Amino acid sequence: MQILELLHHRRSSKQFGEIAPNQAQLENMIKAALRAPDHGRLKPYHFVVLQKSAMPTLKACLEAAAVEFDMDEKNAAKADKLANQAPMVIGVIAKIDHESPKIPAWEQMLTTGCAAYAMQLAANAQGFETVWISKKWVEGTQLRALFNCEEGDKVVGLLLVGSPKDPEAGISLARQPEEIDGFFNVIE
Repeated sequence: MQILELLHHRRSSKQFGEIAPNQAQLENMIKAALRAPDHGRLKPYHFVVLQKSAMPTLKACLEAAAVEFDMDEKNAAKADKLANQAPMVIGVIAKIDHESPKIPAWEQMLTTGCAAYAMQLAANAQGFETVWISKKWVEGTQLRALFNCEEGDKVVGLLLVGSPKDPEAGISLARQPEEIDGFFNVIE
């Protein structure tokens, strides 16, 4: 897939097949993440990869978050769906250095977001579907413990990754690129 075609047409998908990235494909995703813009080269992120066999543990963490945050029944029922939706889930953790005199916390958080997006693009480029999940799920005490989060760490999302549900159709691409009118100004 050509880079600009991917950038112009990519979209998230919640429809996954059963195939997860293999070790080499996962390493390609991590390598892409490590090239995210990173002022000061702090690498303010960490990734936790959950394989299919770890999904019952993820489900328990998500169910605990639903109780912890008093989610309604509709949201609480999503724990099972989220934990069984994709064959791989990657936890994205921002490891912010709040003592950095040069790089503010907000900039480190943006770097973490860029790293997660780079992982998505690398997964898409290798033929996998992705979606980034957040909400209260990622703030749960049990999930933070599973991911070995320290006090100042922030779980910014769960990146779900898997083969397309319909392998013949390939990955989900938007039919047309987005319209750009109104999203930029040119100053001469």
